Amino acid sequence: MTHSLNRFETRVLSSLAKVFSDEELVEAVYGKGSMLLNETYSFQVAFRSERLLKGINVKIESAIEKYIAVRSVGVVPSELPAYHDHDDNVLRVLPGLYPDPLFPLFETGGISAPPGQWRSIWITVELEGNVEPGLYSICICLESEEGMMLGQETFELEIINASLPKQRLIHTEWLHADCLATHYETEIFSEKHWALIDRYVQTAVKHGINMILTPLFTPPLDTDVGGERPTVQLLDIEVTAPHSYQFGFDRLKRWVEMCQSRGIEYFEFSHLFTQWGAKHAPKIMAMEQGEWKQIFGWETDASGEAYRLFLTQMLPSLTKWIHENGIAEKSFFHISDEPTIDHLESYGNASRMVREYLNDFPIIDALSDYDFYEKGLVKNPVPANDHMESFLENGVSPLWTYYCCVQYKAVSNRFFNMPSARNRILGIQLYKYNVSGFLHWGYNFWYSQFSRRAVDPYRVTDADHAFASGDAYLVYPGEQGPIESIRLEVLQEALQDLRALQLLEEIYGRKYVLDALEDGLDRPISFQCYPIEASWLLSKREWVNRKIKEHLQ
Repeated sequence: MTHSLNRFETRVLSSLAKVFSDEELVEAVYGKGSMLLNETYSFQVAFRSERLLKGINVKIESAIEKYIAVRSVGVVPSELPAYHDHDDNVLRVLPGLYPDPLFPLFETGGISAPPGQWRSIWITVELEGNVEPGLYSICICLESEEGMMLGQETFELEIINASLPKQRLIHTEWLHADCLATHYETEIFSEKHWALIDRYVQTAVKHGINMILTPLFTPPLDTDVGGERPTVQLLDIEVTAPHSYQFGFDRLKRWVEMCQSRGIEYFEFSHLFTQWGAKHAPKIMAMEQGEWKQIFGWETDASGEAYRLFLTQMLPSLTKWIHENGIAEKSFFHISDEPTIDHLESYGNASRMVREYLNDFPIIDALSDYDFYEKGLVKNPVPANDHMESFLENGVSPLWTYYCCVQYKAVSNRFFNMPSARNRILGIQLYKYNVSGFLHWGYNFWYSQFSRRAVDPYRVTDADHAFASGDAYLVYPGEQGPIESIRLEVLQEALQDLRALQLLEEIYGRKYVLDALEDGLDRPISFQCYPIEASWLLSKREWVNRKIKEHLQ
């Protein structure tokens, strides 16, 4: 809607639009939608002013207004939005400001409208099952600091009398506890640090993340060979004699109980060997003769006798504790992250070293060479979404997938410069292929590549020109806790789509749902071939909701 006074323009858009401050809007008006009782629904209102306006207030008028939150879509810089050989399914490739963080309005002191720039606000409806089904009008009014009407839009939201089933997908986004301590300048495992971990876990769970990376030792992830990250070790260790150890689990118990209280269901214990080959031990600290010191690390041969003797004592103690604390059915282990075929021997040695102690537990590792699974070196492979074919062809089950900075051609991902539909399509793909788990390494990685230095995630969004912006984290650090992102919200929508499809399957059967998903498409949906238009995704989800509603009548 355009208002002649000061030429203030507004337009209501879907959650899949990305509003760039230096581009004309190309997305169509999206003024109505539907949701089930227990999901989160989001849309946007874009605005542009001819002259600078500050302190703009947003007022919501609706019968369900107490369930509606409004946030301002912030912009952050990207120096590396894409790699040189990117595909065509991107919004732009030049460095600049990209929309991503979602700032609560009370933290911004109202909204600003820089002259001539499109900006947007993000409206979220979260009913918590407390609203009667029906059609509701949501009026969004933007007023000047003096109370003068600048713009107004209306969104029609239908609430359907059905609920999403419980999420079955196991979903982990790696929480980096050391990054929290570094950014907030607090002592690791101080009370302040525990409180921060708690808040970031709450936000994760709210968005469908139900598994947590649990640092038995400082996770050996994205670390320079010979370098180290701040110590975040939950396991207490005492060296009682040469090659003899005693273990304490108090911090681990606190971690597990805190996470469970927030809704975390699954625990993945940090990697027992270093990344990219399993050739060394992770950094492990212990008390020895009254001194807190490092006893294993880069200098430790992973297949050497010293580390083997340590694992033969640590793993039985740990698994005994896991059983005693009732989480055996919810516990997963890692050996080494992202080994390649060149690491088959070293990974195999590491796998065989721990197998007798972890035989009853699933081992999940991000790896994409089928040989690791075929040779029995990993029970639960996690291939990248651009390497799924051999795993699918051989009927691997349970089957997980992941993506990271390398998966930027054809497949789903969530870089700043990618359309949000490319993020959200993941839910349909996970449904079609009955994927059991989804893993990503970057919930809050606020270091440079190889953890050489801390970065300000509002300024450095590519880990020092290493990973395309959007790969390293889904949340930003707020004063008291996490600031969510567009990408996190859209990923949650993907998981809701997955659950809605599972509900539809309960009603009509799996074949009906799969046929309907691909009705009218030239080719079947796969991880590398899928409709890229936001309009297709939005209309397909509306169709799912209509079919659910029809069943209720």
